[in-house]
Amino acid sequence: MKHSKSLAMAAAFIVMAVGGFGLSTQQTTRVSQAQPTQTTQQTSQNKKSISQGHGGASGDVATHVAGQHLIVFVNTLQETIWLAAASNSGSILLPTTGWELAANASLTVSIPDAWAGRFWGRTGCVFDTNGNGRCETGDCGNHFQCGGTVTGVPPATLAEFNMNADQGQDVYDVSMVDGSNLPLYINSFGQGQSDPISANGCSNAGCTRDVNATCPEELRVLGSNGNVVGCLSACAKFGSPMYCCAGDVFSNPSQCNPAQWPVNYAKIFKDAEPFAYSYAYDDRTSLFYCVDCNYKITFGVSST
Repeated sequence: MKHSKSLAMAAAFIVMAVGGFGLSTQQTTRVSQAQPTQTTQQTSQNKKSISQGHGGASGDVATHVAGQHLIVFVNTLQETIWLAAASNSGSILLPTTGWELAANASLTVSIPDAWAGRFWGRTGCVFDTNGNGRCETGDCGNHFQCGGTVTGVPPATLAEFNMNADQGQDVYDVSMVDGSNLPLYINSFGQGQSDPISANGCSNAGCTRDVNATCPEELRVLGSNGNVVGCLSACAKFGSPMYCCAGDVFSNPSQCNPAQWPVNYAKIFKDAEPFAYSYAYDDRTSLFYCVDCNYKITFGVSST
């Protein structure tokens, strides 16, 4: 979403473990209370845990309960991901903003209606028993619990939500406006509503792939072992008004056209995730709506 929206509703933030559930800095995301646990193991690194839900928040993502939305996180990658959350400015602040999600594991949270904010995955993290440390990608102030509105350092692939925002509709998207560190896609579950993204992470325009595999050398972020751990967007890397769709000349959709850039960096991201934001004005193919829905966020590429 190009613009953040606020919310004004409080509710309980419930976190549950569901083992093997099969189911920019320029853009922005919201809320409540959780207990400490982990899908596959318990640690003492100031980690909030997974507790049983109530009021229908039982992990049944297909069933929507009034006043709340279930979001299921699924990690199909062969590495641990440290989930993070940040609230939009003016939104309710999340008391829990960090979780550890092991490879091939899943985790479910319940958020209130009218919540607005973002989720992302961090990689290569090391934290001490007080929850202090750092991540190679997506780091948020060197803490396991990001806190409040603190968002991740680019590049970080974002799952953005603005619940019950547009005439009762949820607005959601995947954003790579500042770059990408992990492939991800969002599935929606709403009664009588079709999901534009398949369970395999494909849309009519194509399927989910890893941007890191095709990232040009000038945009690459390398990890401690020299491998590519992220791909910065042209805006995040170069900061020019042209790539950032900013300033007097480029701050409108007609003037900010990646096809007219010296290098169409946006196409690299769009080819990998055709349904995601590849630059600031990529609204037409990247913004989605759903009414009274639950969601699944999958970290991984489409299977073949």
